Amino acid sequence: MRLVQVMVPTGKREAVLETLDEEGIDYAVTEETSNREYAATVTFPLPQSAVEPVLERLHDAGLEQDAYTVVLNAETVISRRFEDLVERYEESEENGNRIAREELAARARSLAPEWRTFVTMTAISAVVATSGLLLDSAAVVVGSMVIAPLIGPAMATSTGSVVDDRELMLRGVKQQVAGGVIAVVAAAAFATLLRTAHVVPMEAADVFAIGEVRERLVPDVLSLAIALGAGVAGALSLATGVSTALVGVMIAAALVPPTAVVGIGLAWGSPRTVSGALVLVLVNFLSINFAALGVLWLMGYRPQSWFRQEEARSATLKRIATLGVALLVLSTLLAGVTYGTYRTAAFEEDVRTAVDDALADYEDLTRLSVDVTYEQRFPFTTPERVTITVGHPPGGATPRLADDLARRIDRLDSPSLDADSVVVEVQYVEVDVAASGRERPSPTRTAATTASGVRLAP
Repeated sequence: MRLVQVMVPTGKREAVLETLDEEGIDYAVTEETSNREYAATVTFPLPQSAVEPVLERLHDAGLEQDAYTVVLNAETVISRRFEDLVERYEESEENGNRIAREELAARARSLAPEWRTFVTMTAISAVVATSGLLLDSAAVVVGSMVIAPLIGPAMATSTGSVVDDRELMLRGVKQQVAGGVIAVVAAAAFATLLRTAHVVPMEAADVFAIGEVRERLVPDVLSLAIALGAGVAGALSLATGVSTALVGVMIAAALVPPTAVVGIGLAWGSPRTVSGALVLVLVNFLSINFAALGVLWLMGYRPQSWFRQEEARSATLKRIATLGVALLVLSTLLAGVTYGTYRTAAFEEDVRTAVDDALADYEDLTRLSVDVTYEQRFPFTTPERVTITVGHPPGGATPRLADDLARRIDRLDSPSLDADSVVVEVQYVEVDVAASGRERPSPTRTAATTASGVRLAP
């Protein structure tokens, strides 16, 4: 519910009050005594969905577009006529439960903070995210999302576009671009400080093996779904007047951690390794804007002046098309990662089958595990080493299987990966079989020997 207060220009009082009477709206009139060009102040309650159409009717009746108008939240309105308004407007498919155009723009402006606050909060969130990633702490990473002021610029860009507010749109675009750059620079500077001060005494390979970091290095198409969902949720929460706080965390979840990973990669001198995270950042930014812009347009938001609607429609559709094409191009990389995951699973299954076939000739040998180590080359993954652990009875002979297994893996006809070379390593572990038939490590001694063979790509 909303409480609306408008200043009625001199000579328009009767027309405005007649319009309110026709709509069945209760109102209170206060005479204007400030000797300005206004004759009265009219205050009246409205359902949320009725604000925009009622204001449009008042403008048609002579209320100036830039007249002094205030829209406030109202907790309770007790009136039979108000209940009729609720029934008429909130059950209308045309109006739904969306807020007025003017209120949408005002909310979008309030979500986009002033520059000093925006820069400070963005840098802090990037530093906290970097700490959480290096600590492998999901809780700290989530904390960085809470303080990130990133929902405002995205919503300002989309709102400014659909209502043809160029100043609001440009403000949102500038803050989004600046926010991405600031987050990467802050994360890189903080990670560099941690590295040079030996607070995090790790090599690059160890850093990129951290779970929270590793999962952002090779994103797949599910990341696209997350970002699109965040954009849709952000636009709906803004347009329906509900709290955007939790949705802001969701949007930050799509943007803050990958930008921090990019900064970590720059600090450890491995920009190529974090190319996947950089693509993820770009995809998420584009997806959020694409989804929010589409949702607000489909909800019926247009410029107030009819002669500007066609211009805004053309500009908005061009922006949606541009974002869509850019997303399509970048999403092919994410699709490549998803397909690479399928190829990786197929390769590992074929390797296990080849190992079992080789061990079928040895009654005393058992496959304990098969581990494949990959080199991350976004968007493709290349196998580097296959480590096979074979169990044998205590004191038993250990045949040299590495060369045989390397040849078998070389002959695999599978959708595997284009590898220049794969090292095949076989580890032998003594196992003792108890009477129950379950295998357990020997209580006296566990011996391991290693042999390796190299398969070169044909």
